[in-house]
Amino acid sequence: MPQIPRETVEQVLAATDIVELIGSYLPVKRAGARYVCNCPFHNEKTPSFSIDPARQFFHCFGCKKSGDALTFVRDYEGLTFVDAVKKLAGKCGVAIVEEAVDPREERARRDRGRLLDLQREASRFFHQLLLKSPDAAHARDYLKSRGFGKEMAERWEVGWAPDSPKTFLDWAREKGLRGRDLCNSGLAIQRETGGLYLRFRDRLMFPVRNDHGDVIAFSGRQLREDPRSGKYINSPETALFKKSNVLFGLDKARKGILDAKAVLICEGQIDAICCQEQGIANAIATLGTACTPQHAKTLKRYTKQALLCFDADGAGFRAAEKAYRECATVGISVRVVRMPAGEDPDSFMKEHGADAFRELLDKASNFFDFMIERATEENRLNGPQERAEFSRDIAPLLSVISDAVTRDAMINHVATRLRGGVPELRDAVSRAARGSNTQRRFERRRPDDEPEPPAPIEPSGLDPTVGYLCSLSLHSFEARQWLSEQFETLHEMAGQLDGIPLLQKILTNRAESDSPAAVNSFMAGLEEADRMALHTDPTFSQALPENPLEATNQALAEASALALEREDASIKAALAEPGIAIEDQIKWLQRAKEIADLLGSLTNRAITTDRFAPNAPRRKPDKSWKNRRSTEERNP
Repeated sequence: MPQIPRETVEQVLAATDIVELIGSYLPVKRAGARYVCNCPFHNEKTPSFSIDPARQFFHCFGCKKSGDALTFVRDYEGLTFVDAVKKLAGKCGVAIVEEAVDPREERARRDRGRLLDLQREASRFFHQLLLKSPDAAHARDYLKSRGFGKEMAERWEVGWAPDSPKTFLDWAREKGLRGRDLCNSGLAIQRETGGLYLRFRDRLMFPVRNDHGDVIAFSGRQLREDPRSGKYINSPETALFKKSNVLFGLDKARKGILDAKAVLICEGQIDAICCQEQGIANAIATLGTACTPQHAKTLKRYTKQALLCFDADGAGFRAAEKAYRECATVGISVRVVRMPAGEDPDSFMKEHGADAFRELLDKASNFFDFMIERATEENRLNGPQERAEFSRDIAPLLSVISDAVTRDAMINHVATRLRGGVPELRDAVSRAARGSNTQRRFERRRPDDEPEPPAPIEPSGLDPTVGYLCSLSLHSFEARQWLSEQFETLHEMAGQLDGIPLLQKILTNRAESDSPAAVNSFMAGLEEADRMALHTDPTFSQALPENPLEATNQALAEASALALEREDASIKAALAEPGIAIEDQIKWLQRAKEIADLLGSLTNRAITTDRFAPNAPRRKPDKSWKNRRSTEERNP
């Protein structure tokens, strides 16, 4: 696949302030020399997510997640490494040049780039037609009738797809666009008899954008009633667009969601636009589909609370329940906005104003209160038997709440409101949970021809002593230079201590610069298991000792002693086995004596760095690194 040169990655990291970056996603606050916030990768109430501005590095003392700016963006937004580098590069103005390795991957990358260019140019073309074409007068009139002017159309790049195919196809030919590309983009369909059929004709065109703001699809709104076609039609799924992954307006709403600490999920694009135009900046919409697991996972990156604002009809209630299930499963709490019958956000604000709509948002009910209130209005809770039946009906909905404490509190709340027994409802929820787990296991069974999912990546083995040597080598050129000369010692340790191959990679490939950007750039090129091992080692985020060379010398002596002790233990275990040949006994006894002598010399000799700095003052040996792991865990 295409690769980005390490030098470019280093430039991107050097131009990125990790505190400012994470602060653009999460509220961070200073705590001494570092910054802290609640970890976005697991649920917590007390901040354990630490950001080190000196090392340009983060570490969570709760879930042990660690990394640099690229790691954060990649994991928080669910991006590939290359896309994460591109995103940061776009923020800091660093040009990206990829090195193509696999011709097929390079071809796919070019095809994707061509589609992005096509969608961007098509959006501009439709937008200019809406603003200037005499044939689009009725489209402009429609926008005015909905209370929207030119400013809104420009902010959202709303356009108009012409009724005449010739207008669009002439533009496409002028741009040198191929029919195959138009079909791959979803704008056109290949006729069996030859020629192209345009998917969007005489429609108001809303560009659909990804998280980066790139146009990846369109949603077209019917302008003249046609029973043969739906009010809205969306682009089909393409290499760029997966409907179940995309939320309309999220590229504009992210900051509003973070500020409000909640997301407002609307039923249609016009509703989301109307809300944002009225200053309700956390509004988004799904694209003609119910809320999906991927939608919920995406929203969890930004908030732990969702407000559902769907139509007050059967379809709207079913959509609300589906959205609740997906959100609650990932730990997002859900409230429901009670819209008057026949109203949506757009029509309600036209009639009553934005402030009245904000009052509805403030009064949004907890999902289960909404369910109970609706059942009460429909006279479904009049007697004990009906309330018991309702309890059984909503037990599966309670069972999907991911946090056990929240789930138990909600069980108590619902039981109280229904005037029922808490133990009985808790038992019903437990039974529903067991049934749900069984169903999920059934659904996860794969057909025989479906490949096994990739195994989760585990950190590679790394002994704490070797981990400290890795940390010193990464951050100190003189430590790295000296350790590179200790080949024989490292080779002898390799059979006893985990992590020596990783240390040798560092010594072989690390550049001379010790800047945080250079360190993090090198880390980005390691295999995931090795990178995880280094990130989870407590000494990685510690400041260098006063004399790195002396600390390296001491740490190597400690590692050598540990390797010898382990070898000695294995020899003693072998000697205890019955039936050992006399030759083997003699060999192992001789080796045991050598080990004892070596351990004695390591214990008794004074460890100095005079060979490298003969005039350096003698310092008290730095042994504090051996206790850093326990200290770090006690004092996050």
